[in-house]
Amino acid sequence: MSATAALLAWPVEAEDDTPLALWRAEEIARATGGRASAPFEVGGVAFDSREVMAGDLFLALRGESADGHRFVEGAFGRGAAGALVETPVLHPHVLVEDTTAALDALARAARARVAPEARIVGVTGSAGKTSVKEALFAALDRASRGRAHRSVKSYNNHVGVPLSLARMPARTRFGVFEMGMNHAGELAALTRLVRPHVAIVTTIAPAHIGHFSGEAAIAQAKAEIFEGLEPGGVAIIPADSPHFALLREAALAHTGPHGGRVVSFGRSDHADVRLLDSVPASSGGSLVTAQLGGFGDGADAGKLCYTVAPPGDHWVINSLAVMAAVRAVGGDLGAAGLALAEMEGLAGRGARHQVPAQDGDGSGTALLIDESYNANPASMAVTIAGLGATPATRRIAVLGAMRELGADEDRYHAELAAPLLAARIDHVVLVGAEMAALARALGKNDAPSLAAGPQVYHVQTSAEAADMLARIGIAGGDAILVKGSNSVGLGALVKALVSKER
Repeated sequence: MSATAALLAWPVEAEDDTPLALWRAEEIARATGGRASAPFEVGGVAFDSREVMAGDLFLALRGESADGHRFVEGAFGRGAAGALVETPVLHPHVLVEDTTAALDALARAARARVAPEARIVGVTGSAGKTSVKEALFAALDRASRGRAHRSVKSYNNHVGVPLSLARMPARTRFGVFEMGMNHAGELAALTRLVRPHVAIVTTIAPAHIGHFSGEAAIAQAKAEIFEGLEPGGVAIIPADSPHFALLREAALAHTGPHGGRVVSFGRSDHADVRLLDSVPASSGGSLVTAQLGGFGDGADAGKLCYTVAPPGDHWVINSLAVMAAVRAVGGDLGAAGLALAEMEGLAGRGARHQVPAQDGDGSGTALLIDESYNANPASMAVTIAGLGATPATRRIAVLGAMRELGADEDRYHAELAAPLLAARIDHVVLVGAEMAALARALGKNDAPSLAAGPQVYHVQTSAEAADMLARIGIAGGDAILVKGSNSVGLGALVKALVSKER
């Protein structure tokens, strides 16, 4: 057969008639009930004019502190092809009454137009949701040859989720969406937009607990993700959580009546996707053996062996949730294993850098572990333990305050003393007023001491932490962990250190 004949014989698929453009003006107008000023096509959607790329649709949203309409000219200056606005502008646009409501409408239209066989996954949890979302996307994107879509960064709130949906191409085979919350009722609204076929809860921990009566209330709020499950959907929950029974009951209420299923993951004997063994891999990650069950399709109880590139026990457990989700959507477990073996740390969530030594003769490099984006008591304890297990000449922890912990914030901060001592950290730089309780628990001591335990320094700002780190000195062979709530601003410290990366 000639090349021309082979091309003509290429099988025609339904998706061949799907437009390549993300949105056309008439589609946006139809979805939002708006009126298009002129025909145009867009290849992306953005609400921050600084992030607009050529060919994007700019959303002029009205926020508490800023009105997007003020930045329309700047967005078109950066190459926007159209805008969604509440007042007419001298550029191609779709005019609507309320741009925020129009974004939700565009999100619903995007969710509705993907093919019936497409599979959508929602991910929430007190920690690990971004990591699981990224790992799952990598696994599904590899298997589908680029037809997976996911929410970028941590776009997981009432604006980020609909924005991520609006960015989903009609050709999508798999969609993975992160959903967050800090108040009850928020996830219920988001999950009804996403309408997942698979809903994952990674873990329950006292994140944002200042807005809740306790961890059980957080678990109940996270369980709202099951309310949007499509009929026959799968709920994936942590078997090792003390709130397992609560999560399972909530999941069954939304899966049982509709032919769905609840699948658990973890170390526990009752876990469906159960960790059998985990040993350090030569690459620094972990070699994982897991038993796969809980799907009731005749292929249960098989064993999986794969490598997880990022180090840490939390990544081992997260990988079980990823594998469960891949199985639930009919994905390729082999491709998922390859994706996990190639995963790199995420910026602010475990990325690792080699930074030059600045102390002694300045030779060698130090390992910088960037966990600067977020922190809660559970994730703090896990990453401190990870630092303790990291081979190093000295171990240095720069820890920022944990925010939104409510009346018990002193206790939560002070309880970090135990993992710090167990990890045998050499120097601890504590950042923020809330860290005073931990400084007291450790017995603040910024002078060399023969006593067991770290040298402790308590400062108020990220800039002061940078000065203190310089005072300690970064030597070749050091391992430095930087972790804290994003509002503490330790990302600036990481950025300064990484700018010198070797």
